[in-house]
Amino acid sequence: MTPIILDGRSLAQELRQEAELELVELQHRLGRPAGMAVIQVGNDPASSRYVRTISKLCHTLGASFRLEQLAADAAQDDLLRVIATLNSADEVDGIMIQMPLPPHLDTTSAILALDYRKDVDGVHPINAGLLAQGRPGIVPNTPAGGIELLRRNGIELRGKRAAVVGRSPVVGRPMAQLLTTADATVTICHSRTTNLGDVLRTCEIVCVAAGRPRLITAEMISPGTVVVDFGTNVDAEGQLIGDVDFAGVAERARAITPVPGGTGPVTNSMLIKNIITAARTRLVQ
Repeated sequence: MTPIILDGRSLAQELRQEAELELVELQHRLGRPAGMAVIQVGNDPASSRYVRTISKLCHTLGASFRLEQLAADAAQDDLLRVIATLNSADEVDGIMIQMPLPPHLDTTSAILALDYRKDVDGVHPINAGLLAQGRPGIVPNTPAGGIELLRRNGIELRGKRAAVVGRSPVVGRPMAQLLTTADATVTICHSRTTNLGDVLRTCEIVCVAAGRPRLITAEMISPGTVVVDFGTNVDAEGQLIGDVDFAGVAERARAITPVPGGTGPVTNSMLIKNIITAARTRLVQ
């Protein structure tokens, strides 16, 4: 069986082209570019690279970008003060706190301090609650990108049996909720799930966000399964690999995301879509 490769790079380009047009329309309505701010505590090299990527993407597509850089030893009050300033800034439509924060800072209180309407990561409990209720809100970028990959490749979700392996609040749980909203019947699996393969073989769609390299092997899925791999792991040779054994699973799958080049490229494009959603929400309030 030759599977459909769910190509995230081409979809990301398509989404960026759409976002660029939407940002032009928003600028006319707002009288300014839609704006995003990132709060970064410390200067972790990987975090800094990601921040530079988001800055470049915003500037390329026509959104403004603002970086609030705090020292690695910044106090909780310093962080909360910056959040409050950005919450009240009219020119800022979206705020992202670069994670993880240093261990001495309280991540939960920082997230709670965000104006949920500007929470472009979709991590605030109000946005999580809206998603759980199937109501409009800001959805975490990675699972939103996974759903978009399925939708734009014509993968039917209604009435399908789906499994999500992983239950993190930023990927696994929201992906399960998005699939449920799309009328799939969803099972959430995790590290305590017994006989994982027995569960997955009953499903037509398998989404994996476990953080364990090549966890899912060919014998664990049924022929014709659609597989979405959110994993990002680095092997002993320094190569990026997913949570799915791509070579083996691809021989049985109907469709599959590669790693790299699958869900990853779409995530950043969905972040821009969330900035647009946040700006539009503020226009009507």
